[in-house]
Amino acid sequence: MAEVIPFKGILYNPQKVVADETLAPPYDIITPEFKEALYKKNSYNIIRIDFGKDEDGDNENENRYTRASRFLSDWLEEGILINDAEPSFYCYEITYELNSQIKKTRGFLGAVRIEDLGSGRIHPHEMTYSKPKSDRLNILRYCSANTSPIFSLYSSTERYTSSLLEDIVREKPFIEAKNGDGFMHRLWRINDKASIETIKKEMSDKDIFIADGHHRYETSLKFKKEMSDKGLNKTGDEPFNYTLMFLANMEDDGLTLLPTHRIVEIDSDINTKETLREYFSIQKAGSAETSEEQARQKMFEVMHKNTHSFGMFLTNSNTYYTLLSTGLKTELTLPECLKNLDVTMLHKLIFEKLLKIEHYEYEMDPDIAVERARKGSFEAVFFLNPTKIHDVKEVALAGERMPPKSTYFYPKLLTGMVLYKF
Repeated sequence: MAEVIPFKGILYNPQKVVADETLAPPYDIITPEFKEALYKKNSYNIIRIDFGKDEDGDNENENRYTRASRFLSDWLEEGILINDAEPSFYCYEITYELNSQIKKTRGFLGAVRIEDLGSGRIHPHEMTYSKPKSDRLNILRYCSANTSPIFSLYSSTERYTSSLLEDIVREKPFIEAKNGDGFMHRLWRINDKASIETIKKEMSDKDIFIADGHHRYETSLKFKKEMSDKGLNKTGDEPFNYTLMFLANMEDDGLTLLPTHRIVEIDSDINTKETLREYFSIQKAGSAETSEEQARQKMFEVMHKNTHSFGMFLTNSNTYYTLLSTGLKTELTLPECLKNLDVTMLHKLIFEKLLKIEHYEYEMDPDIAVERARKGSFEAVFFLNPTKIHDVKEVALAGERMPPKSTYFYPKLLTGMVLYKF
């Protein structure tokens, strides 16, 4: 069973700092320019701990990880950060706007017992890269803390915890911060025994699905093994046997998945449209009188109305197309849960089998994707519909993994709302 427990969180002291100035987005979406802006925003911004800068003269004894450890200790000593006196869960709600609609993502933060993936109740759904894991592991080694939570999902139609959180958010939050998009992030402590038991009991038989933060989970697992190898795992209940997670009920409203599009290089010997016609009906979006913005909008409208459909922009013709699956069976040998996913069809059928694509890059913003394709040595952009939340569950339960960047859970959690120190 999944073990989820309260913990003594480390939080920013609202009497000493303004949360708007000290919290930051996740490290993996921060550009170098934005990192500089966060450094200038406030000398106590969490960026200095979670994703610090390299400096000239750095060495084994003085580097961004040693500085992160020092900042964490100093800020605790100064009272900028405070350590809760009793174990708590933490209700976390984000109010955001998408397509002119106000939505809320709500869940809670807790410490989840780490287990080998595929051996129990915690399930990944995406493949990962090694470089980010190395960086995250150094944060654990030097700071002995989870500085940002793993975004995870569970499924509960009974919604006991969801109902509890609905009551809690009517109270005044402990922390309230507005990010650069104007979204409101709020945090409440949950430390009464009855509420803690309600959450623990509901989660005791639930599967947990990692939505965003596979790197952080895998590095927590590796760090736990390092501690065990050093003989420090004596009881199995040491804090490093757990990792910080945000847990949201996938049966609630408010969760949003966005697609990540692909910018690709295609060999000049391949006729893209002719090759794809074997499996797809190709329709040009718009006409000669249609503006580029209108053509792209038309492409997305057709995509959203059809399953197994893709958008495509070809740089040589400066034209948008929709690709609609003809339903012709492929010879791809894949598990059933992966076979019918758009992102798998894109990678395994279009990229690997048909177009022999070896190099592609990722971009969420369609405007930026097209601009990058035009300015770089790219022949096309492929646009995707978002993956469905329950597809994440099915793939994870089957023990399979989607290609990287198959899902983008939106909006992102802020780093620094709560830290979990070992």
